[in-house]
Amino acid sequence: MGVERALLSVYDKTGIVEFARRLAALKIELLSTGGTAKLLREEGIPVKDVAEFTGWPEMLGGRVKTLHPKVHGGLLYRRHHAEDQKQAKEHGIAPIDLVVVNLYPFEATAARGYITAEELIENIDIGGPTMLRSAAKNFESVAVVTDPADYNRVAGELESSGDTTLATRIELARKVFATTSRYDGLITTELERLTDLSGKLEVAPRAKLPERVHLALRRKQELRYGENPHQAAALYVPAGRPPEGLAAAKQLQGKELSYNNYVDLEAARSLVAEFEGPAAVIIKHNNPCGAAEQKSLLDAYVKAYACDPVSSFGGVLAFNHIVDVVTAEQVAKLFVECIVAPGFANRALEIFAAKKNLRLLVLPQGGFEHDKELQLKRILGGVLVQQPDLGNLQGGELKVATKRAPTDKELADLRFAWKVCKHVKSNAIVFAKEGATLGVGAGQMSRVDSVKIATAKAQKSLQGSVVASDAFFPFPDGVEAAAKAGATAVIQPGGSIRDVDVIAAADRLGLAMVFTSMRHFLH
Repeated sequence: MGVERALLSVYDKTGIVEFARRLAALKIELLSTGGTAKLLREEGIPVKDVAEFTGWPEMLGGRVKTLHPKVHGGLLYRRHHAEDQKQAKEHGIAPIDLVVVNLYPFEATAARGYITAEELIENIDIGGPTMLRSAAKNFESVAVVTDPADYNRVAGELESSGDTTLATRIELARKVFATTSRYDGLITTELERLTDLSGKLEVAPRAKLPERVHLALRRKQELRYGENPHQAAALYVPAGRPPEGLAAAKQLQGKELSYNNYVDLEAARSLVAEFEGPAAVIIKHNNPCGAAEQKSLLDAYVKAYACDPVSSFGGVLAFNHIVDVVTAEQVAKLFVECIVAPGFANRALEIFAAKKNLRLLVLPQGGFEHDKELQLKRILGGVLVQQPDLGNLQGGELKVATKRAPTDKELADLRFAWKVCKHVKSNAIVFAKEGATLGVGAGQMSRVDSVKIATAKAQKSLQGSVVASDAFFPFPDGVEAAAKAGATAVIQPGGSIRDVDVIAAADRLGLAMVFTSMRHFLH
């Protein structure tokens, strides 16, 4: 039937002028409201106010603009339904065939440091979601656009045939309901912050954990399979907003990414994000087998690799600086699955191009920030939710537990080892020296076994090294094994009922030991 009339009412005006011009060139009547109508008129694009179309003025401070039978009747009436056609004609309802709407920025407003209850409430869009839902329900006849990224596609179809395809309208309708679902979920969560203080509404700080968690996800990418070939898998991202972080990384070359690749890439990305200086991380089966922070990226990679050359084979690498030529030349000697970095020098790309299956990924801006979203883990019949582990050591938080305090050099290495230990599966033990790991013990049921594994895997002498433990040593045996291997200083949370025995063992062995009073279990 074609598109005769379009209603445009957008908060985010990205691309709307050019889109409206293309619609106007097709002799499509444009209806609009408020700021959108004003902008189009300023650009010389003919537009009719919705108030003129409905014969009813905007009212209640702008709360009621499009909530009118002529708007929703024009969106909802079934074009091929005889009774609907009769009623539309009887009540003077004209068809609206295209709706272009995006919503008040409720999420951004709610995220501000201070917001009044009135601001929070007034940024709840009512007319926008209502029009979106009406149009999306009637997708057989109405096209609805809520994402500026779809303007070109819709305009192209209209210019080609005078109408949009049913396949496009169905896809756009799905996007609408995903958007409104997420929007309502955000509102539900934020309204938990409203409190009644003696009859006056106030917006309280966010609770550590909300009463309800709403997830609206869209499938971004199908993966070859899950952890094993018989398991289907895909990457999902939040619906209604652009992908971020690793989910938005640009793959420059190599095979399709797998589920396990993404798991290891996130482990690598999150660990290398702990460091400001040039750093390199090598991950194997979701555990670091080498990490280093040095004055150059090349030195960082060489020292990270030296920690465990055997396990590094087939691993996943992360760098927090642009990968230069000399680093690329060294990395190219090793078989690795994936490399993620903020960028690659042109010559480095040429070097890696010879490895056709090697996956290279560039993280977007902000890709090395710590993940601040709630962490979810499924159990049968429910979901466990926790805050992310963003705990970091501050200057005065370390408590010297032994007679000997660590030297400045030991203290620097203890801080480095503690950062790495946070990203090793429990029970976690990390030996380190001069800004590089020397031995890593992960995922053992006994902490002393983790110490023994880290010691056995070390490729270099552990003399003069330091050791980090993600949780307290329950017995002196772990500290004794570390000292026997050559460690001179220990960092651990403390808090065991046998701390006195552990400290006594450290004093007897001449170790310096500091307590963090913070645990870093990672399961």
